[in-house]
Amino acid sequence: MVVMNSSTKVSILIFDGITALDAVGPYEVLRSVPGWEVSFVGKEAGEVRTDAGSLGLTADLSLAEAPSADILVIPGGRGSRLLLDDDEVLDWVREVDRGSRWTASVCTGSLVLGAAGLLAGRRASGHWLYLEPLREYGADPVGGRWVEDGKLLTGGGVSAGIDMALHLVGREVGPEVAQAIQLAIEYDPQPPFDAGTPDKAPAPIVDVVRGVDRADALS
Repeated sequence: MVVMNSSTKVSILIFDGITALDAVGPYEVLRSVPGWEVSFVGKEAGEVRTDAGSLGLTADLSLAEAPSADILVIPGGRGSRLLLDDDEVLDWVREVDRGSRWTASVCTGSLVLGAAGLLAGRRASGHWLYLEPLREYGADPVGGRWVEDGKLLTGGGVSAGIDMALHLVGREVGPEVAQAIQLAIEYDPQPPFDAGTPDKAPAPIVDVVRGVDRADALS
């Protein structure tokens, strides 16, 4: 049986240096649930630039204007590193989490949840390059497209945010709604290469990706 909750408010945090698909993938799924209100929230209202710098996203609300949400989503990206020591953001994440039904992340957004103290003793996922740092926050980094532990839902890297969001919709309002959304957005992954995880990709490709990430970290 499908139970719709027309009062559901979803807040997706955005920030300079965000990876676009981390936010836009879940947004496209969650905004498709009838009656759900999805907002992009930033430290201040206004535009942020993605990690490539070539795309802008607009925060309609500031942190102060969005003190609560039924569902909180924290995306990742290079800019998330700066959030790990940002007391204003971390305090906001903790406060919203106190009243949320679900607190979710995509990619390195799980590190932000960890820095906020929400992953201690929890199983979690995140981008495969950044799973081990989750241990510093007391999490058990098991990896995978998504991991559900209580009301915490952590997604793997970038594209996994779509899977995570579909799972969340299925848990919240039923598999029929989630399947209808999956069909509507024609989400039927059939990639031309079987290289989507470090276990499947050729070792030289894994080395290249690790090298690029190290270079980005030093830039």
